[in-house]
Amino acid sequence: MITPAQSRRSQELAAAREPFVTATVVRVQRPTSVEPGSVALVLADGTIEGFVGGVCAEHSVRAYSLLALRSEEPVLLRIVPDPVEGEVGPEGAEVASEDEVVTVANPCLSGGTIEVFLEPTPPAPRVLVVGDTPIAGALGRIGEELGLEMVATDGEDPGPGAADLALVVAAHGRNELAALRRALEAELPYVGLVASEKRGAGVLAELRAGGVAEKLLERIEVPAGIPIGSHSAGEVAVSILARIVSVRRGAQAGAPNAPAAASPPVAVDPICGMTVAAVESTLSVEREGDKIYFCGEGCKAKFEAQEHASVAG
Repeated sequence: MITPAQSRRSQELAAAREPFVTATVVRVQRPTSVEPGSVALVLADGTIEGFVGGVCAEHSVRAYSLLALRSEEPVLLRIVPDPVEGEVGPEGAEVASEDEVVTVANPCLSGGTIEVFLEPTPPAPRVLVVGDTPIAGALGRIGEELGLEMVATDGEDPGPGAADLALVVAAHGRNELAALRRALEAELPYVGLVASEKRGAGVLAELRAGGVAEKLLERIEVPAGIPIGSHSAGEVAVSILARIVSVRRGAQAGAPNAPAAASPPVAVDPICGMTVAAVESTLSVEREGDKIYFCGEGCKAKFEAQEHASVAG
C-alpha cells in the first residue's frame, strides 16, 4: 500500500511534470523477500524509491517500468525464477506475453515468483495553440478532455518547453510565421496551420523565402486536421485534435512525418539473458564504443573471464 510519504512524492513529481511509474507488488509465491502491497516509485532515470524485491527483482521492475513509461500503458509484470518460452522481447530478451501480462525469467531470484503492477504516470503532453479565435478556444476546451495540456498564446514566444507534442496556429494571419518557424526548429511531432489551401500555400511561400528548408516545410499540415467535412469551430477543433491524438499514439496515416521517438533504454545481460535498464546506475563495461550492461557483479565477472579466456586462447 502506498505510504503517505510516497503519495506526497508522487504529487511532487506530477506537479514538476516528471514521469514516473507506481510499482505495486500484488502477489508473491514464497520464498521472496517482499510482501504483497509493497510499493515503489520508479523514476525516468531508473531510480527506484521504495522496495519491491531484492536487487535482481529490481532490475526487471526498473527495465519494464521504463518500457511502460515509453508506451504509457500499464502492465502486470510476473517475475519467475525459471526460463520461459515465448516471444522475443525488448533487445532480444525472451518473454511470455498474454494480453497485458508479461512474464520474465529472473535467474537471480531465490525461488519464488513476484507479480508487480506497473502503472505509468507520464506528464500530460502539451499543445501550444496560437490565436484568439473561436477555433483556438474550442481546441483549448476539448483538448483538456483528452488529457492534453493546452497552452494558449497570442503568438509571442512562450519560451522553451511550452509544448512537446504539437503546435496549432489558429490566428487567421496574426503572428503565424515566427510561431511556425519555432515549432519546426523545436521538432515538435505535429505542426498544423488553420488556413485554406490557398492561404496556406502563401504562408509556406513566405517561410520558404525566409530560409526555412523545404524538408521542414513538408512537416506543416495545412489545412490542419483530418478532413471530416467540418464547418463549425468545434468541428474543426475535433478534426485537429483527432490528428494530434493519432500522432501521439503513433498512428500517423496521412499526417506529415514527425521525428522518430527515442527507443526505451533497456538492454540484455549477455550472460544470464535478463532484461536490464540501460541507465547509468546499471553495472556496465564499455567495449569498442558500446556499453554492455549486467544484472550484477557475478555476470560481469563471468563476461570478463570469458573475454580473458578468448584472448588467451
